[in-house]
Amino acid sequence: MSAGSPADIIFDWNLVGVGSHLYDRPVQLLDETLRDGLQSPSVADPSIEDKIALVDLMDQLGIQVADLGLPGAGLRQTRHVTALVQHIRDAGLRIEAACAARTLANDILPIVEISQTTGVRIEVLTFLGASQIRKFTEGWTLDEMRRLTRDAVRLGVREGLPVSFVTEDTARAHPDVLSELFRVAIDEGAHRIIHCDTVGHATPDGIRSLFDWTRELLERLGAPHVGLDFHGHNDRGLALVNSLVAAEHGCDRLHGTALGLGERVGNTALDLLLVNLQLLGLYDHDLRELIPYCQHVARATGRPIPHNYPVVGQDAFRTSTGVHAAALLKARAKGGAWVEDRIYSGVPATEVGKAQVIEVGPHSGASNVLAWLAAHRIPANPGLVEEIVRRAKRSDRTLTDAELSAIVQDALGAR
Repeated sequence: MSAGSPADIIFDWNLVGVGSHLYDRPVQLLDETLRDGLQSPSVADPSIEDKIALVDLMDQLGIQVADLGLPGAGLRQTRHVTALVQHIRDAGLRIEAACAARTLANDILPIVEISQTTGVRIEVLTFLGASQIRKFTEGWTLDEMRRLTRDAVRLGVREGLPVSFVTEDTARAHPDVLSELFRVAIDEGAHRIIHCDTVGHATPDGIRSLFDWTRELLERLGAPHVGLDFHGHNDRGLALVNSLVAAEHGCDRLHGTALGLGERVGNTALDLLLVNLQLLGLYDHDLRELIPYCQHVARATGRPIPHNYPVVGQDAFRTSTGVHAAALLKARAKGGAWVEDRIYSGVPATEVGKAQVIEVGPHSGASNVLAWLAAHRIPANPGLVEEIVRRAKRSDRTLTDAELSAIVQDALGAR
């Protein structure tokens, strides 16, 4: 058996029965961190310097589009968005600029002005509530909703900007309403349709039905060229899996935010989306800047990364369990780093610039101690290993490097 051959030592059920649409076309990403992510009630609005640094990190990760904000919200937003667009232009970044707007001229015209000032085409993401509950609450008629859609898309297109039409609460909207609004938006020149699961209502079955229905509608409208986006919220904890299902069913651009920041419990975690798309073969880019990207957002917004957060959390590739440590060492000895990185990890640490870490604590055994000693270039002997295991078993938590070093010094001194 070849230890470096994935097919020989890992059977991947994820690739069994994969839907026919999964590999139809590349998946693009739109980063909502600087707009929807900052709508979280628990984050600080970063400085413009921090926002510029974040856009640079997005670009380094290969993210195609960034929603830079909603200029119609006020002067601070307008200034920040203008500075970010200027930076994208002056630094020659590949990432493209987008801005959110209600279906109102007062929101769209500031985007037009920034585009004209900077000479950069900015995608207009103009949104309108589409569900019956929203329609009832706002007192809208279907005619009014058609008019808002028509006027907003027409304004952006007339000013020479690419316009994407966003239906809020799409996952709870009636198909008759959606078909009317999409038809109007496409007739006026919208180049993308964005399905927004605004309250995190959708299940994977709902996403399958929604995107299959939408593709059929676009065919009937003679508009198969119109792009499809998914913007998910995480109220049921399903945003990430819903995004992957959307990609499987014809969605070619997915939205998310760093660390899943956003309204209420947040949006699809873009960092985890990047990793999963990479592992599925749908995104081919170096992800070693993923950790700095998340760490930068955490610092700039004042939202620490939980230790157990997948991939980028402190504990993602860290173990103090004896059985796991023993398996890691055996894997390293038999198959090298490739096998070690996968024996107890669904995400290879090296893909994101990290490594497997073996710690020592109350659930540890001799394998943990041997690994720790080797990592710190300390010669091992049975007595020292036994003493460290004994002391670790008496602890109520994982020991720090300083505590382990002190135990080593005590044990060697006693000799």
